Amino acid sequence: QVQLVDSGGGEVQAGDSLTLSCAISGHIYSYYVIGWTRQAPGKKREFVADISWNSGSTNYADSVKGRFAISRDNTKNTMTLQMNSLKPEDTAVYYCAAGLSPRSGAIDVWGQGTQVTVSP
Repeated sequence: QVQLVDSGGGEVQAGDSLTLSCAISGHIYSYYVIGWTRQAPGKKREFVADISWNSGSTNYADSVKGRFAISRDNTKNTMTLQMNSLKPEDTAVYYCAAGLSPRSGAIDVWGQGTQVTVSP
């Protein structure tokens, strides 16, 4: 069974950058898509970005396009989210997720979450 451990959150100021990491253990199905969702206080969880473990193709939420970049390293079983030009509205708990399609909500496994706080 796949296990996900996410890390890298913190407190930054608007305009700063932050890198989140997801360490993946267990058997990763070739058809898996690995990604990030986030949940801000009082709001429902939303999709951020995902990447195909096999092909490396990516998807992004409109709110993060051009600012965030997702990548994976198949040899190290890690996935990374580089977040640039952070905004206060990016403040949320970020969760690594794996499944058929995190963008569509088809998620099998979650990480424990890492807090990102962006101050004005």
